[in-house]
Amino acid sequence: MTTTIDATGTGPRTDLQKVKRAATAAFLGSMLEYYEFYIYASAAALVFGKVFFPSSSAATGTLLSLATFGVAYIARPIGAVLLGHLGDRVGRKKIMLFTLGLMGTATFLIGCLPEYKHIGIWAPILLVCLRVCQGISAAGEQSGANSLTLEHSPEHRRAFFTSWTLTGTQAGFILATLVFLSVATLPEDQLLSWGWRIPFLASAVVVLAAYIARRKLEEPEVFTENRDNGELERFPVATLLRTHATDVLRVILCAFQSVGGTIFAVFGLAFATSAEVGISRPTMLWAAVVANVVALFMQPSLAVLADRIGRKPVFISGVVGLALSIFLYFWAISTANVVLIFAGAIVFTGICYSAPNAIFPSFYAEMFNTKVRFSGMALGTQIGFAFAGFAPTIAWTIVGDSRTNWIPVAVLVAVACLISAAAASTARETYKTPLAQLGKPIT
Repeated sequence: MTTTIDATGTGPRTDLQKVKRAATAAFLGSMLEYYEFYIYASAAALVFGKVFFPSSSAATGTLLSLATFGVAYIARPIGAVLLGHLGDRVGRKKIMLFTLGLMGTATFLIGCLPEYKHIGIWAPILLVCLRVCQGISAAGEQSGANSLTLEHSPEHRRAFFTSWTLTGTQAGFILATLVFLSVATLPEDQLLSWGWRIPFLASAVVVLAAYIARRKLEEPEVFTENRDNGELERFPVATLLRTHATDVLRVILCAFQSVGGTIFAVFGLAFATSAEVGISRPTMLWAAVVANVVALFMQPSLAVLADRIGRKPVFISGVVGLALSIFLYFWAISTANVVLIFAGAIVFTGICYSAPNAIFPSFYAEMFNTKVRFSGMALGTQIGFAFAGFAPTIAWTIVGDSRTNWIPVAVLVAVACLISAAAASTARETYKTPLAQLGKPIT
C-alpha cells in the first residue's frame, strides 16, 4: 500500500488522496450501475410490458417484463468468472473502465430500441441482448471498485471508504427516480411512445462524469507488487475455488439479503401501483426517493460504526431488521396511508437495508486475499444476486390472481434475509486484520 510519513514523522500513513480518488470513482461507477438498475426496474414495472409485450394480457405482460429484468442476473455469474479472472490478472482499473463503457453503451441503446409494433419479436429480443450486456458489466463493476478502494484504504477505515461504492447505489436510485418522475406524469400515450426513453438516453451524462474520475486512478500497491514480483495467479478462479470455496459459498448466501432491494424497487412498485392496490406512481416513487436520501447519510455512518465494533454486528443486525420490516412496509402499502408508506420505506430501505449495503463491500472483500479478491467478490456476489434478480418475478407469481396477498412475498424476503444472517454469523471478524493477512488461514 502506498504510504507517506505521518504528521508526527514517526511512521507511515496511507496516501489519502489515492483512496479518496478511488472512493469517488467507485461512487460514480456504482451510481451509473444503479441509475441503470433503477430506471430499468421502473420501466419494467410500469412501461415495458405494454411497449415490448403488447399482445399479452396486462398481468402476463408485466410478468414477461419483470423476467427481462432478471435475465441480467443469469449473465452476471458468467461475467463474474471472466471479469474476475481479468481483474486479478491485468488489474482493477482496466476492468473498471471496461465495465463503465459496456454499461453506458447498453443503457443508451435501450433508449433507442424500436417498439414491438415496429419490428415485432425483434424488439424484446434486442432488449434481452442489451440487458445481458448490462448484466456482464454489473458482474465486474462493484467487485473491481470494492477491491481497488479496499486495497488503497487505511487499515482502520476500510469499511468507511468502501461503503462509498454502495452509497453510489443510493445516489443512482435517487437520480433515476427523479428522472423517471419527470416522465411518469406524462399522459400515458406520450410516456409509452417517447417519455420512457429519456432516462436511458440521459445516462450518457453519468458515464462521462464517471470516466473522468476513473481515468486518473492508480492500481493499489499491493496488487502491483504481486504483479511485478510475478506472484499473480495464472488462473485466479481455479485458485479461488481450491483455497476459498467456503468463503465463496458464504458470500453467495450472505448476498441473499439483496432480495430485499429488488423486491422493494421492482415488485413493490408494480404491486402498489396495480389496479387492485391502486397507489399512485408518484407516491411510490417519492417514498423511494425519501428512503434513499436517508440511506445516503446512514450508510457512511454505519460503516464508521463497523470500523469501530466490527463488520458482523452491523451486517447481521441490519439483515434481521430487513426480515422484520418487510412486513411493516407491505402492511403500510395495504393501508393506502401515504404517511405509513413513507415511514415503512424509510425503515426498510433507509435504515435496515443501509446496514448490509454499507458493510458488505468490506465484509465480503476481506474474506479473500489480494490474488483472488476480485474473483471472489465477483463470483460470490453475482451468484447470490441471481436469486435477487428473479425475486420480483417469483413474487409476482406467488401473488397470483389475488394481486393483493402480500404476505407470501414478505415471507420470501424474510427467509432470504435470515439465511443471509446465518451465513454471516459463520464468518471470521476481520475489522482489525491487516490487509496482508486477509484471506489467510487462521494459525
